[in-house]
Amino acid sequence: MKSILLATPTTFKFWPTVYSHGWCDLRPFAIDKKAEHLDTVLRLSDASLCAVRFREGKNGIQIQVLAPDFPDGKHTSEIKAIAGQMFRLAEPMDEFYARAKREPEFRWVAKSGGGRLLRTQTVFEDVVKMICTTNCSWALTKIITDNLATLLGSEVSEGMHSFPEPAAIAAQTDSFMRKQIRCGYRAPFLLEFAESVVSGRRQIERWRTWDGTTEDLFKEMRSVKGVGEYAAGALMKLLGRYEYLGLDSWCRSKFYELHTRGKVVSDAKIEKYYAPFGKWRGLFLWMDVTHHWFTQKFPF
Repeated sequence: MKSILLATPTTFKFWPTVYSHGWCDLRPFAIDKKAEHLDTVLRLSDASLCAVRFREGKNGIQIQVLAPDFPDGKHTSEIKAIAGQMFRLAEPMDEFYARAKREPEFRWVAKSGGGRLLRTQTVFEDVVKMICTTNCSWALTKIITDNLATLLGSEVSEGMHSFPEPAAIAAQTDSFMRKQIRCGYRAPFLLEFAESVVSGRRQIERWRTWDGTTEDLFKEMRSVKGVGEYAAGALMKLLGRYEYLGLDSWCRSKFYELHTRGKVVSDAKIEKYYAPFGKWRGLFLWMDVTHHWFTQKFPF
C-alpha cells in the first residue's frame, strides 16, 4: 500500500484540525480512534474515486490510498492538492496567531494548533452538510449524511461511500428525500440547490477563490434556500472569512456558560463581546466555545 507524504506548515497540528468541528464525524469521513487515522473518499478530476487514509506523520500528513490500487504520479499530485485544500494547509495563520498571543485567554491557541477548520473536498458538500445541521440534533444530522452517502453515493470499498454528486441529489423526488434520506423540510431546499449547481446557475466552487467583498459573498450564500444567517456564517469560516459569528443554539449556550454564568443574553451582546477581534471575530468565537476540545486528542 503506497504512502504519500504531504508536507505541512510548522503551525499545523493534525488532530486539532481533524477535530476542529463536527465534519470529521460525518460521512464520508470516518475516524478510527484506536488505530488513529481518518478515512474518506475523494473524487478525482477524471471522475475516478479513491478511498484514502490520513495519519499524523513526523514531517507531515501520511496519506495511504486504500482503493483502488494506484496512484500514479498524476493521481498522487491531485490527491495531495485535494488534501491540502481540506486541511487548509495554504491558509496563512500567522496574523491570527499573533493576535491570539496578545490576549491572555487565547494564548493557548497557537500552541495547540487551533484555527484551521477542516472542510470537505467541495463547497457543494460543505453547503449540503451545513443545511443538514440546521434546526436538528447532531444525531439526525449524522443519519441524514449517512443516508446521502450510502443511498446516493458510490461504494469504493466495503463500508466506504463517496458523498453524492449534485446530479445524484437533483435526480431524486421530494418523497424520496423525506422518506429515505430523512431530511424532512430540507428536501426541497436540497433538491433546488443541487439542481442549481447541475444547471450551472450557481457556480459555488468559485466561493473558495471569491475576489469580491465578504458582504457580497455572505449575501450570495443567504440566497440559497435553507442557508440562514447561522449556516452562512459557519460556511464563511470554511472559506477563510471570519467576520460573521455563525451563532447557533450550541454556540449561544456555550457563551452563556463561559461568560454570563448561564444567563441568556442577546446576540447583539455576543457580537459586542467579539467585536474587538475585528476580521477574526468569528474564529475567536469558535476557539472560545471549543477550548475544552483541545484538552484531549479525541474530544468527541
